[in-house]
Order: sequence, then C-alpha cells, then structure tokens
Amino acid sequence: MSVPLQHSDWWVYLIRTSKNALYCGITTDIDRRFIQHQQGCGAKALRGKGPLSLAWQHCVGPSKSQALQLECRIKRLSKAQKERLVSGEFDLF
Repeated sequence: MSVPLQHSDWWVYLIRTSKNALYCGITTDIDRRFIQHQQGCGAKALRGKGPLSLAWQHCVGPSKSQALQLECRIKRLSKAQKERLVSGEFDLF
C-alpha cells in the first residue's frame, strides 16, 4: 500500500534584515523557513543580520520550477524595484 504524495504550494518571499537589505528565497512552509532564518539555520547570507522581518510573500502554487523562476526574476530587480514590490507598487505578473 502506497502513501499518496501531498503536494504543497511553493512560496517566494523577501526577508528584511536589520540593515534594510532584502533577501529572496523559496519554500513550501513560510513559518518554518522564517524561524530557521531567525535561528541562524537558514541561509548564510542572513546569519548575524537580525532582527529579521518577513517583508513580502507570494504563493506560486505547486510548481517548484515556477517558484525558482520567480525567485530568479526578483533577485535581478534593483533594490528600488524590490521595495516597490514590497509596498505593492510593482507588479511582476
């Protein structure tokens, strides 16, 4: 008897550091991943840069590929464009 696979939605998120930098990442569980970042178990780029805050998040759906593509697009944006995305003034879609 096989256990059915559960399909989780993928999320793209931006985390703001104490020096106002924005870090972009993807996950299937925003809460778990943010806690990992806060505890220093996440990306090395965020270690020692707290306090951290979740600045923006977007549900991409079940496709990891689409989440990775969106993450890549966001990482190519300028800081000003990322700030506009966070404030809702910039539309990626």
